[in-house]
Amino acid sequence: MYSEIKLDDPNLGDLEKEYILKAIDSNYVSTAGPFVPEFEEKFARYLNVNSCVSVQSGTAAIHMALYELGIGAGDEVIVPAITFIATVNPIVYCGGTPVFVDVDANTWNIDPEKIEKAITPKTKAIIVVHLYGNPCDMDKIMKIAEEHGLYVIEDATESLGAIYKGRYTGTIGHMGCFSFNGNKVITTGGGGMIATNDKKRAGHIKYLVNQARDNLPGYHHSEIGFNYRMTNLEAALGLAQFERLDEFLTKKQLFKKIYENAFNGIEVIELQKEYADAISSSWLFSIKIDTKKVKKTIPEIQDKLKARGIPSRRIFKPIVDMPPYLKYKKGNYDNSYDIYERGLNLPSSTLNGPEDIEYTAKSLLEILEI
Repeated sequence: MYSEIKLDDPNLGDLEKEYILKAIDSNYVSTAGPFVPEFEEKFARYLNVNSCVSVQSGTAAIHMALYELGIGAGDEVIVPAITFIATVNPIVYCGGTPVFVDVDANTWNIDPEKIEKAITPKTKAIIVVHLYGNPCDMDKIMKIAEEHGLYVIEDATESLGAIYKGRYTGTIGHMGCFSFNGNKVITTGGGGMIATNDKKRAGHIKYLVNQARDNLPGYHHSEIGFNYRMTNLEAALGLAQFERLDEFLTKKQLFKKIYENAFNGIEVIELQKEYADAISSSWLFSIKIDTKKVKKTIPEIQDKLKARGIPSRRIFKPIVDMPPYLKYKKGNYDNSYDIYERGLNLPSSTLNGPEDIEYTAKSLLEILEI
């Protein structure tokens, strides 16, 4: 008898309760309090960056990164066609234009060659997404950006702890954006973080997310700001989760090995591949299935998994097919469509045990009649 298998649920326990109670007992439950700066400082030390600024969500982090870098009307920002919608919406919030390019067929990440072909005189930035925790080809991307004078924002909302050539994702571009939503590697319930080595920009973002309130008597605001502050209560939860980050990452690597061993040599299953010298955080373990050979669609496979008590999730739908972004659909997105049509996210929550992952892999192979 197997436990209830979880797809991406958070892992909370006594330590989290302890920190939350500390915040409540202190009476600092809103945006004032000691846990917010402590969380920012510990996060910056972990990433080995100069500054981190906490915000209300990963979406807010991307929005503030774009805003701080001056993205506005007429500016183009290159993004992958496959990602969560929150990567793209902030471009429009700023008045910019998203330019969608296809992803690499093997890593599922934005294709550097497609980036270069999409650059125009209006291009101002590139948002790279380390999809499902898998690092992008940052060397090539940073080289392209440098040659064309472009900013690089890393959407590391799914890749906390992932490493590219000895550096954490979110620390290689001009700004890195993290999410602490309930299903991410660690959670604050709802929250995000911006990481950068530019102290001046970090200080300005910190000012902006606090409604651009000046340090003067009374309420004086010299700029239009945002109410994007993280609360002390959220930061308390974040600090507890942060103490367990190594535990979570280790467990996700174990799950990854179990899946890889189970699917090794299976012709109809293709894994999301990593670049050389890259280590995925394995936020969500993901595969592609040869649906033609197994004669089953992804929804049909999901239904059969569900009947066995196994949750799963489809890959993100290409954003160019969503109503607000149809007008930006230009060019070829063959790899994105193929990954969407044949891709599947498998249980990866650290609430699961190794036996749950083994059961999932075994069940999938049985469903595919392998």
